[in-house]
Amino acid sequence: MTYVIAEPCIGTKDNSCVEVCPVDCIHPTPDEPDYDAVEMLYIDPEECIDCDACVEACPVDAIFAEDQVPASGRSTSQSTLTTTSALSRTETQV
Repeated sequence: MTYVIAEPCIGTKDNSCVEVCPVDCIHPTPDEPDYDAVEMLYIDPEECIDCDACVEACPVDAIFAEDQVPASGRSTSQSTLTTTSALSRTETQV
């Protein structure tokens, strides 16, 4: 089960979760070119090892296990999963 980042992250993009992730699966990082263009961070489900470190680090409580996202954040987390899956497939093909 992967973790997802939900609505509370929109406009916040606090990097505490990025800093604690042992496998660097949270994107974009401040060093990536699209960082300023996106409203929120996302977790790459292909890279996530379900360690829970990001959940504890998130100051706005925006990170949930995929099956525990509250109803208010489901549409955002679902679109994040769809976008992340598409990005993962694109990166794999390149």
